[in-house]
Amino acid sequence: MASRFAISHLLREVKSCGFETPAGYNILEKKQSMAFKSVLSVTGAHHSDKDVTIAAGLCAEGGANLSVLIMGSPPLCGSTPEWPKRHAAAIARLEKRYRQIEKFSQDMAILEKTSRDIQDLLGALWNCYDVDTEFCDQASVGDAVRRRALCSDLTIVGPALLNDIDLGPLVINGSLFDTGKPVLVVPKGAEATLSPRRVLVGWDSRVEASRAVREALDLLSGADEVRLTLVDSEVTCTGNGTESGADIAAYLTRHGARVSVDRLPSAGKPAATVLAQHAIETSANMIVMGAYGSRRLRERLFGGVRRWIEAKPPLPLFLAR
Repeated sequence: MASRFAISHLLREVKSCGFETPAGYNILEKKQSMAFKSVLSVTGAHHSDKDVTIAAGLCAEGGANLSVLIMGSPPLCGSTPEWPKRHAAAIARLEKRYRQIEKFSQDMAILEKTSRDIQDLLGALWNCYDVDTEFCDQASVGDAVRRRALCSDLTIVGPALLNDIDLGPLVINGSLFDTGKPVLVVPKGAEATLSPRRVLVGWDSRVEASRAVREALDLLSGADEVRLTLVDSEVTCTGNGTESGADIAAYLTRHGARVSVDRLPSAGKPAATVLAQHAIETSANMIVMGAYGSRRLRERLFGGVRRWIEAKPPLPLFLAR
């Protein structure tokens, strides 16, 4: 099969001769970020519009539809416990119920206002969008996010969600671990893009890393430079006689990526620290890596990602599992 670059060159020659581009082929000349046609952004009712604005900018860049999910507090419990017989206890129960109703009414008003504000914002920024709201307790957040992430190509985790230690881990669970779909983490101050010029890929020959590369393939193919980085490569070598990293580098090259392989020693440091430092040294615009951790370790992963990002110059982090 002809390569993407060969086809693009042929199309330019066809145009230079005065002929029309064949129907269906003009899509090849568009940016690689067009692979993400449906993007999900999850935000809390009390969050600022920063995360949605970032997601809208990414969708405008790649021509994608943006689905926004606004999470609100759960509704009041429908069941009523046995009413206390003592007068003082009954009064206390009434007062507690009144406070619950008042808080829920306030939360409803905030959620509705947030929804209106986001729709007004998106109406001015981007045409292809939909906004939905969901009332969930913590146990149900992951499933609500999972249902929507399953029908999306990419979920954006912006700075507000990243800093929400209650909602953030649950969104990561639902969108990344429970679906196999990728997540783009955009910390505060990072330049969000779906067309990065320089990308660092953390590679260790594990399934998660392979998934990350596959999900980010269009980003990598469109980049000017891809630094495939292995930490302690003698440990991660498959032992089949080929130099570690050569096989995945060849795979990426066949897809049009401009790849160089960097093999770095850890010198006793965590691999994530080595990758982050190398990203700084190579002026990377994005880091692509696999997301590891069992169900019981997901909150620790979220906290680790937060601490890692907050301690380094901000870079978007593309994660897949």
